[in-house]
Amino acid sequence: MSERIQQRVEIDGGVAVGVDGSASSLRALELAAEETRRRGTTLHVVRAWSMRTVPRPPDCPPGATPTIDEYETSVTDTLRHVVETAIGTEPGFPVEYHVAHSPSPQALLSASRGAHVLVVGHRGRGGFSGLMLGSVAEQCVRHAACPILVVRPSY
Repeated sequence: MSERIQQRVEIDGGVAVGVDGSASSLRALELAAEETRRRGTTLHVVRAWSMRTVPRPPDCPPGATPTIDEYETSVTDTLRHVVETAIGTEPGFPVEYHVAHSPSPQALLSASRGAHVLVVGHRGRGGFSGLMLGSVAEQCVRHAACPILVVRPSY
């Protein structure tokens, strides 16, 4: 694995938000941006990925196997596009991107160790739609090292 592939998220202050592209995570991003603006701090956007959940890089030719660096670059580029579409390219506060090759709960919980607040959607791209909280949000509520805001999507 490349030395630059991040497996843990380390931040120092600010608002951390988990974004996976789901409706709940996009709503969490909007509220995290509002909270960041209010606090006058940095927004830390966290996206965890694994080989099971990462989409194939769009510029990888058919039949070729992408490298882990190509996967990470694709995830980062997609995340930047999602965030810039949601909150603009110049939101009025610093935005830092943290793309971690790890399970979502571990990435978000490691971010919570340095964040002032952690914002997550109530349900992401996981499979159990009947749950009140998704498994990631539930683990964050139970184990986060900072205050946490769990956001439902607007309907």
